[in-house]
Order: sequence, then structure tokens, then C-alpha cells
Amino acid sequence: MSPNDVPAPQPTIATEVVLPGVVEPSGLEIRRRALPPPRKGQALVRVEASGVSFAEQAMRRDRYPGQPAFPFVPGYDLVGTVTAAGAGVDPTLIGARVAAMTKTGGWASHALLAAEDLVPVPAGLDPAAVETLVVNGLTAWQMLHRKATVQRGQAIVVHGANGGVGTTLVQLAVDAGVRVLGTASPRHHQALEDLGAEPIDYDDPDLAGRVRALAPRGVDAVFDHIGGPTLDASYAMLGPRGTLVSYAIASMPETGSMYAIFARHIARLYRYNLLPGGRTGTFYDVWGGHLTRPARFRRRLREDLGHVLALLEGGVLTAQIAARVPLVRAAEAMELAESRTAFGKVVLVG
Repeated sequence: MSPNDVPAPQPTIATEVVLPGVVEPSGLEIRRRALPPPRKGQALVRVEASGVSFAEQAMRRDRYPGQPAFPFVPGYDLVGTVTAAGAGVDPTLIGARVAAMTKTGGWASHALLAAEDLVPVPAGLDPAAVETLVVNGLTAWQMLHRKATVQRGQAIVVHGANGGVGTTLVQLAVDAGVRVLGTASPRHHQALEDLGAEPIDYDDPDLAGRVRALAPRGVDAVFDHIGGPTLDASYAMLGPRGTLVSYAIASMPETGSMYAIFARHIARLYRYNLLPGGRTGTFYDVWGGHLTRPARFRRRLREDLGHVLALLEGGVLTAQIAARVPLVRAAEAMELAESRTAFGKVVLVG
């Protein structure tokens, strides 16, 4: 080989978890494939942690609006270290730990991502701890401070307060001086109390009445990921000028057009805005504006996730890691997440 010959870069062999179709968690597949070098504007990230969220659980059943055609690699977000960068990317990014929202593709040992979508992670933080706060932290922060604009001294209800978004919402609200009523199974009540929330049994047949007993004037915001019949009960918990923020439909039926169900859900939410009393309903989409106003979307992503990670670094937030599961055992991780017994978020680690 002449001195002027430059060896071609060796391909990176990635291990990926594949969702082949509508299968039980045990039907997830493991594959290995070669990734090309990063193209212009791309970075290659060695994934250290990726989470198991409600989105992947819905995608497994083909019940998540906008999911890609099967087969595909799930994984809504990730944390990892940049190992290579394409043309036009700041070379100092190589070696840096970053976080990214991916919607799909995170359940892998390596991922090729647009460098402009990467968010820097403070040095020294545990990647799994950071992972619990990427999409969950962004969702919780933006719902609390951008959608509901909750203020110190107010009161809120967090449904599923033991989950990934729920535990983050509780901690952010408590830090902001907000009273939190959190619904969860009784087995999680002590843990919620430890985070500063007032727990309520989510199976209480008169959940709205229980909230009204604790907050006679009603609460200032309710954060509801369940949807369906829960919406009316959530609306009834609101006080004057309160806000109901819906951010998922965990009660999505297994049959019927999910787009029609989603449309009815949105119509029901916004119908509340026509009722007297000044109470409002709204839907939060963590991806809102990423196509129509991408620059603003990325700016807010960096700003808001930056706030959350600073609170983690400062010890204000504690990562609620339900379990750390090796990537190749993703089936076990999904089974645990879907059991509804976990407190916090199940994290896949490389």
C-alpha cells in the first residue's frame, strides 16, 4: 500500500432489537448488521442506555399513531457517546456523551443520528439515570411549565404517578412548590410519599370525589395519560380555570381505527373548552412543531431538557430506575414494563 493510500473505515457492527410484527414480548428478535460511516451532518452514537416506554408497548400491538411499518427497531430515546462524525459536524463532538429523542431506533448498540438533534449531557452523570429523564423529563417539564403553566402554591393531579413520566412530574412539581396528588396502586404509595406526593388509589371507584375531598376547590391541573372514560373524571377534578392535559391514550382499544379513536379523543378534550367555568382541556405532543417549526422545536428541546438534566446533576431530581436490563434481554424488559408493577422506568443498557 502506498503512503498516499488511506484505509477505508471499518464498518460498525450494530446489535439491534427488532420488532417483526404484532408479537408478544418474547417475539422480539436480535440482529446484527453493519452500519455505514456517518454521512454529512450525522454522528455515530454508541448507545449506553435506552428506555422502555408506553410508546414501545403500543407499537408492539400496532396501536401507536404514526409508527413505521414492521419490521423496525423500537426505542423512543437514548443516551450514548459519539464515536464518529460526518462532514460538517463539529469534530469536538467525538467522545462527548449526548442524549437524543429518536421515536424509533434506540434499542441498538449503535445509532446513526443527525448531529443537530443531539443534546449534550453533563459529565459524570449515569447514562441510565439520564435516560429516565430524556423523553420523560422533556414531557413532564413542558406539560408543567409550557402547557399548564402551573405556579407555586397551586395543586395538581398526576395519574399513574408511579410511572416514568409520573415520577418525574411529581418531582418537578414538588420542586416548584406545587401540591401533588398522585394516583397509583397502593403498593407504590409509600414511594410516592417519599417523593413528596399525596397518593390516591387509582382504583378508587369515586376518584374525582376523593380528589375533591382532598382539594375542595378543585385542582389547577390534571395530567392524564389514560384517556377514554377517565377524561370526564379528570375534568371533574379541576377547579376554576383549571387545565386538563392529556398526553397519551393508554386505554386505546385493541381493535378499531386508532386514528378515529384519537380524533374522538381530541374532540372530547376540546369540547371541554366550550363549557362554562373557564376550565380547559388540551393535548400535549412531545413532537409538536418538529416538522412545522423545527428550529424552535430543537431550541426548546435543548433548553428544557437542559433544565431537567441540571436538576438531576444538582441532586434535585432523583432518577427512578425500575430496572437495568441488558439490551439483548429486551423481551424481559418489555414484559416487566407491561406488568404495571414497576416504579419508575425500565432501562435497556449496553
